[in-house]
Amino acid sequence: MRYMLLLYGDEKLGENVTPEQWQAVIEAHNAFTQEAIDRGMNPSGEALHSVKAGKTVRFEDGKPTLTTDGPFAETKEQLGGFYLLDCASEAEALEMAAKLPMSTGSVEVRPAVEF
Repeated sequence: MRYMLLLYGDEKLGENVTPEQWQAVIEAHNAFTQEAIDRGMNPSGEALHSVKAGKTVRFEDGKPTLTTDGPFAETKEQLGGFYLLDCASEAEALEMAAKLPMSTGSVEVRPAVEF
């Protein structure tokens, strides 16, 4: 089954990251991705730009009614990226989520609907 690992954190904490710190984060995510590849999980995923670059489209009765700047809700943590992994079980998905290089924030683990 495929599981989506949604990575949430406070964007403001990354504003003062040095290039060396950023490179270490990238390398940690590359190592995570390599483990998922080695385990046959067919990983895919992306990092996202700041919520300041996003828009929200709202719908009513099946029609778009409003487009606003930013995320749909004010929160302390924002969605910063995601991984999609083929896992044998929820336990395996949770195991992988626990290995993500996160210093703060949270990871939401959700099974994907298979169509």
